[in-house]
Amino acid sequence: MIPFVDKEKISEKIRKLLKDKNAVLLAHYYQNPEIQEIADFVGDSLVLAQKAVETDAKIIVLAGVYFMAETAKILNPSRKVLIPDPEAGCSLADSCPVDDFIAFKKRYPGHTVISYVNTSAEIKKETDIICTSSNALSIVNSLPKEEKIIFAPDRNLGNYIKRLTGRENMVIWDGACHVHEEFSLEKILELKKLHPEAKILAHPECKKPILIAADYIGSTKALLDFSQKDESSVYIVATESGILYQMKKASPHKTFIPAPPIDSSCGCNDCRFMKMITLEKILTSLEEEKYAIEIDEKIRAAAEIPIRRMLDISSRSGLIR
Repeated sequence: MIPFVDKEKISEKIRKLLKDKNAVLLAHYYQNPEIQEIADFVGDSLVLAQKAVETDAKIIVLAGVYFMAETAKILNPSRKVLIPDPEAGCSLADSCPVDDFIAFKKRYPGHTVISYVNTSAEIKKETDIICTSSNALSIVNSLPKEEKIIFAPDRNLGNYIKRLTGRENMVIWDGACHVHEEFSLEKILELKKLHPEAKILAHPECKKPILIAADYIGSTKALLDFSQKDESSVYIVATESGILYQMKKASPHKTFIPAPPIDSSCGCNDCRFMKMITLEKILTSLEEEKYAIEIDEKIRAAAEIPIRRMLDISSRSGLIR
C-alpha cells in the first residue's frame, strides 16, 4: 500500500496531468476510495459507457477492468483509452470464450443474443444487444414476448431476469463472477441474527439463495440509490465492497456491513482484478500514455452496434439522460 502522504502527492500529480493532457479519469464503484475521490466520474458500467460517449477529452483513463476500457475504446475509436494495468481482467468475461460461444450460438438459431457488458470485444461482436445489470430487465422487456433469447454470460443475472419476466424461451450461458459466486448465505444469515434490523441488499449476479434472502435486489447504482432513500439504518451489502465507500459517503449516519464470503480469511469480498488498479499505476499510465487499448477495426465496428443499441434503449427507458 502507498503511504498516506504519498497518496496525496500522487493524487495531485494525477489531477495536474489530467488537466494538462486534456484527459478524463473514469472510475468504477469497485475501485479503492482514493481512486474514486480523484476520478472525474464514478459509476457503474452503464454510466461509464455513457460518460465515454459524452466526453470530449483527448485521453480516457479507465480505472476499472479490461472490458470496461475496451468498451470505452469501442465507443471512442479516435481517442486514446488507457488501462492502468492490462492484467486487470474479469472472471465473468473469462468464463465466455469466443470460440465456445460461437458454437453455442449455432445450437440456437433464430435467437436474439443479449450479452452482459462484462464480456470481451469479440463476444460483443457476436451479440445483438449489450446490457448491464442496471438495464438488463428493460433490454429484455424491449423485445416481443415470443422472441427467443440467448443471454450471456452470467447465469445468475440471466436466470434472475428469466424469473422476473417469465420468459421460458431464454437460453442462459453458464458463466459467473467470482465475487458474487462466493458470498456465504449461512454467514449472511448469521449477520442478520446479530443485526435483526438490517436489510440485505444483493446484486443480481449473486446466487439464487442469496437473492431469495435479500430485502432488495438491484444493480450497483440501484443498491446505492436504495440505501439513500430507504428509511432503514443498517444494511448487509452483497456485492463488491468498493460500493460501501459511496454508500457511507452518501449516508454517513447509516451502517453498512459487507456480506461475508465463504472463505472467512477475509471479512469482505473484493474483486481481485478491480483492486489491481492503484494510484501509482494510474500515474504511470498517464505520464507515459502507457497501456493503450487497441482493437481490430472490424471487431470494434461490429461490437459498437450492440452497445449503441443498449444506450438507445436505456435512453428511451429513462435509465440514462
